[in-house]
Amino acid sequence: MPETYNENLLKVLRLTREMLATADEGDRDRNDDSCGILYGILRDMAYRLRTLAEEECRKHKDTGKWPDTSEDVEISTSTNSPSEERN
Repeated sequence: MPETYNENLLKVLRLTREMLATADEGDRDRNDDSCGILYGILRDMAYRLRTLAEEECRKHKDTGKWPDTSEDVEISTSTNSPSEERN
């Protein structure tokens, strides 16, 4: 996919997956409550960024800016809040 703007959206989606994994690992290994707050914020921001990036991908597909031959985007269809998705 030669369109840099689409490639950047895919990068954001990959980063959000990495952010969620880091939050899970950090939460599992933390040794105090303040670390838990940090990882909770990281998790919340990852969900927010993912939602924004997925919306942009949909817009690009709807307007024909996303070639049919390009990498498919895994768009979350969950209506759960971030705290519900963690459980």
